[in-house]
This record gives sequence, C-alpha cells and structure tokens, in this order.
Amino acid sequence: MSISTENRQRLIDAAIRVRKLAYAPYSEFQVGASLLSTSGELFTGCNVENVSYGLTICAERVAIANAVSQGERAFQGMALCTSSAGTPCGACSQVLAEFVSGEFPVLILDPTGIVRQELTLNDLLPIRFALPKVPSDQEGAN
Repeated sequence: MSISTENRQRLIDAAIRVRKLAYAPYSEFQVGASLLSTSGELFTGCNVENVSYGLTICAERVAIANAVSQGERAFQGMALCTSSAGTPCGACSQVLAEFVSGEFPVLILDPTGIVRQELTLNDLLPIRFALPKVPSDQEGAN
C-alpha cells in the first residue's frame, strides 16, 4: 500500500506536532503518532505515562483509540516520531494488526521529520496472534 506524497507529509507533520504534547515525566521519552484513515481523516496520539509504569499508554494506541472512537476502522498509513526514531512496541503492533493488513506502511521518523525507516506491519510483527477461524459447519455447535 502506498501513501501519496501529500498524505505522507500530513502524517509526518502531525506526528512531530503531537509528540510535543506527550506526558512523559518519568522516562522523558516523548512519542507522537499519526494515523491516516482510508477516508482521509488524520488521528493523532502521544504517549501518556503513569507513575505505575504498566498503566502507561503508548502514542500508537492512543491514535488508534482516537480513530476507533470516531468510527474509523480502515487505515492507510501511520507515522511515529521519537527522539531515537524507535519502532512501535509489540503491544502496539498487535493492536494495529487488529485493523490493518501486513503491508500497512509505518513511517519511523526523528523529531526533525527525517524518515529513518519505512516499515510494514509484516516487518514489525511478522507472526501475529490471531484466533483460529471456526469452520462454518461448526459455528454455534456446543
């Protein structure tokens, strides 16, 4: 799946902008994510830390939750901005896998907007968890 030049720039600009809003008083590792729906809407998220680290929510999941809460379920690309141009964690990749195919593009950028890596969901999470499909002749049997 390819993203137009205009939409790539929209994703990049939004991820850089929202990164500055991150609440990261403990790690000081600010992350911004932007997610583009197939309808052209842009959704953003930043990481929100908590003193109880397990309750911290990543920027990618915030962006996905924002989109889903607005009724979006189909997406064409994501950009992620961190100081180290780091990739999404496994949990965020698995949540993303709920909504996108393996060829879904993820732009990994630094705070200056330079795309350091362009990956797909398959690159990030090659073997995803999925429930086995129930054969149609066994549906409702129990």
